Amino acid sequence: MSVRKQLRTALCGLVLAGFVVTTTQGPAAASPVADRAAKVPAVTRAEDAVARSLARSLADSAWRAETDRAVAGGREVGLSALAGTSRTRAAASLAAEVAAADRSVLAAKGLSTRTGGLLTVSLTGAADSGRAPLVAVAPSDDEAAPVTAYDTNGRAHTLDPSRTPDVPVYVVGIDGAKAVEAGVRVLERELAAAGVSTTAAPAAAPAATADTGFWTSRITSVRLDDDKETWIKGDAEIFSIVSGFGLDGKVRVDTVTHPYLDDAETTYYPNQILVNWSQYKYNLADVVMMEDDGDTNYSALAKAIAAALLTIADLGAYVPLVDPVVDAIPSSFWTDDADFVDAWYTLARETTGVRDGAGGNGRFTFDRYWVSAL
Repeated sequence: MSVRKQLRTALCGLVLAGFVVTTTQGPAAASPVADRAAKVPAVTRAEDAVARSLARSLADSAWRAETDRAVAGGREVGLSALAGTSRTRAAASLAAEVAAADRSVLAAKGLSTRTGGLLTVSLTGAADSGRAPLVAVAPSDDEAAPVTAYDTNGRAHTLDPSRTPDVPVYVVGIDGAKAVEAGVRVLERELAAAGVSTTAAPAAAPAATADTGFWTSRITSVRLDDDKETWIKGDAEIFSIVSGFGLDGKVRVDTVTHPYLDDAETTYYPNQILVNWSQYKYNLADVVMMEDDGDTNYSALAKAIAAALLTIADLGAYVPLVDPVVDAIPSSFWTDDADFVDAWYTLARETTGVRDGAGGNGRFTFDRYWVSAL
C-alpha cells in the first residue's frame, strides 16, 4: 500500500456522541460487535465483553456510586484497579473478568504482562441527567459509525454519532499513553534484535561529539488537522518513527512519542527533540507519524518494518525511507491499528521553520538545537 494512497484517506469527523436510535430487546440479545467477531480486532472484542459486564454490574447502586466518584470531572481511570479495590459484590465479580480481558489485550498488542492493566473507564454524555446509564465501546474503525452501548440488563443499543446523548455513557477504552510508552519500547527492542540500529542499541558516537555535544532538530510547534480519533476515543496517542542511516551505514530507526498531542486543530509548543544528528551518517532523515488506535501489535509492527528496512543497503547516497516503512506496515494496520497520520521526507540538520507533512495533515516548526556535553 503506497504512501500516496494513504495520503488520500478521508479525514475523520471529531463529533460528539449521540443517543439511542435502536434497541435490541431481551437480555440474551446478541452484541452487534460479537456478531462480527471474526472481523473485529481482539482488543475490541475484549473491550466489548467488559463493557457488557460493566453495564450489568452498574445495577448495583453502591458500585455505581463508587464508579461515578472515580470518573467525575472527566477522569479516565484504570478499570482493573477500580474494580479490584471495591468492596461491593458487583465489583468483585467484575474484577476477575477485567483481569482476564486485560491479559487478552496485552497479548493482542504484543506487550508484556508487566505493563499492567490497560482497560479504562470514563464518563461522557449527560452525567447529571438522573437517567439509567449505558456503557459503550469505541467503534472498530475511525469512521463516525454507530456506537454499540449496553444497559444494566445487558441489552444492546445503538448510539447515533451525530447527536449528543441525554443519558450518562460510560466508555470502556484503552490507556493509550501507557500502551504507546510500552509499545515503543517493544518496537525498539525487537528492531534492535533484528539488526536495525535503534535507541535501544545505539551506535557509538564519534569521540569529538561525545566531548562537545551534538546537533538536533527540535520541534518548536506542531499542529494536526486530523488526529485520527473520533469523539468516543478521546485523546489521540501519537508517535513518530524517525529513520535514516546510522553511523555504521545500516538503516537506523528511532521512535519519539508525543504524549501532549491530544487534539486536532490545536497548536502545541513542545520544544521536543525529534532527531539526534550525532547518530546518523547522512544529513537527512525521514519521519512517519502514526497513531495507536487500540489494536496495534507492536511486536508484529517491528518485525514488518525490520524485514523491509534490512533489505536497503547504503550505496553511498541517501535513500528516502518513508515509502519502505509505510509499505511494510501490515494491511490490517490501516483499519483500527496504528493509523498513518502524515510523513516528512528528507529532513536535514539545517531544516528550520515550518514544514508541512507530505499529506498536508501535519505541520511541524523546527529549529536547530545544540545539546552541549556536561
